[in-house]
Amino acid sequence: MNHEEQQIVLTSHHPAIGEVDRAALEKLRAVLRDLRDKERTLAHRQRRVAKGSADPGGRRTPGAGANTFRRKEVFVAALKRVNKELRRVQNFEARRELGEAARRALALRRARQFARPENHPTSHDGMRALPSRRRTVKLPPSKIGRVSQANKRAQARRDSRR
Repeated sequence: MNHEEQQIVLTSHHPAIGEVDRAALEKLRAVLRDLRDKERTLAHRQRRVAKGSADPGGRRTPGAGANTFRRKEVFVAALKRVNKELRRVQNFEARRELGEAARRALALRRARQFARPENHPTSHDGMRALPSRRRTVKLPPSKIGRVSQANKRAQARRDSRR
C-alpha cells in the first residue's frame, strides 16, 4: 500500500477514529468503499486471468497486482471499523435526542400539573344551575293511584263470584 492509503487505513484504527466527527467518518467511509471496490475489481480480474477465462491484456506496472486479495481484506476491515463507529455515534446521538425529548415532556407535564384552575363559579354570581335529567311529565293528582285501585276492584269482583 502506498503512503496515502496507509494514512486512510490508520485513521480507521482506535485512537484516531474516536477523534473524528460524523461528517468526516461518512467521507472516510465513501473513500474506503471506493478503494475496496477498486481492489475487488482487480482481484476479480486476477482470478479470471489465472483461471484462463479472461485476457491478461493491458499494461502492467510492477507490484500493481501483487497482494490484491490482501489489500482488499485490509480495506474491508477498515470499512467495518468505520461502519461500527458510525453506528455507535448514531446510537449516541439518538440516546441524547431521546433524553432531551423526555426532559422537554417532563417540563411540559410539570407546567401543566401545577397550573391554577380558572375560578369560574364565584360567590357573587353563584353556581351554575345544572339542568335536571328527570322526566318532566307530570300527572294530575286525580290520576295517581288509579291503576292500583282498578286492580283492587277487579280482584274484589273475582272474589265475590266464588
